[in-house]
Amino acid sequence: MPKPFMTYEQQLTKLKEEKHILIPDEVKAKAKLQEIGYYSLVTGYKHIFRIPGQKIYKSGTSLDEIVSLYEFDENIRALFLRYLLHIEQHLRSLLSYYFTEKYGENQSAYLNPTNYNSIAKHQAGISRLISELTRLSQSTQYPYIEYQRNTYNNVPLWVLVNAMTFGSLSKMYIFLTSDLQTKVSKNFLHVNEKQLRQYLTVLTKFRNVCAHNERLFSYRTKDTIPDTILHQKLCISKTGNAYILGKRDLFAMVIAFRYLLSPNEFHTFKKSLTQCIDKLLKATNHIAEDELLNAMGFPLNWKKISTYKI
Repeated sequence: MPKPFMTYEQQLTKLKEEKHILIPDEVKAKAKLQEIGYYSLVTGYKHIFRIPGQKIYKSGTSLDEIVSLYEFDENIRALFLRYLLHIEQHLRSLLSYYFTEKYGENQSAYLNPTNYNSIAKHQAGISRLISELTRLSQSTQYPYIEYQRNTYNNVPLWVLVNAMTFGSLSKMYIFLTSDLQTKVSKNFLHVNEKQLRQYLTVLTKFRNVCAHNERLFSYRTKDTIPDTILHQKLCISKTGNAYILGKRDLFAMVIAFRYLLSPNEFHTFKKSLTQCIDKLLKATNHIAEDELLNAMGFPLNWKKISTYKI
């Protein structure tokens, strides 16, 4: 049966009487339920406050603590998205430069399937990509594209690329010929073509989570980033030959950033992330540091990631 509608007052009563969650300030609590919604707040962020293996909350858990976790997730979404956008812009620049350098500035070049790696398993994807690029080149939603089309009857890739999604950029890289993939990947130290394909596939999934305001801190993808020297140096445990952490979780994103951002950018990112984690741990009495890091897929020694050479 679907769950019945509840007024804000009934929601507060349920939290207090059924969930045994403390409500220090009911006026403030009601305002948060109005602002965020019961499902997004409580259902989305309750799990770490439960006793492991049970549906009972840790004694003394307050709604303020759940709100703090929600706000932590909101903050790190904004943080990760900021640096994802930096990588996205870098990729836009590299793809448009090297593709145009090889094939020229006419839009017919990026709409020609023979200019991609047209192996059998790529053909359907290349067809979808070209359909998307065709749609963008004919779009009236972007003044800069419309100007190029109306003035020059041509939308060069360095213009069109600004309207492409991260997913489309990643697909374009995957479908490039190997020589162009190599030229792009060489701009990231210690990352080869195959590894960059893996990173971009995972980054696309996390980019979507950030953009759609979904829960980030405990998110896991089906895809994985490549094994790296950092997994080894951080002594991350394995199950068989597979690393347990840093492959499909949020720490995988931190590792990807270590390889795809400049050293200065990564330092600034890591400092901000550390501040977000510390702020949450100070705001709650019912989330231990090891519990939070485990939920995020972080090893306890994660801060050492910037001390090792890659």
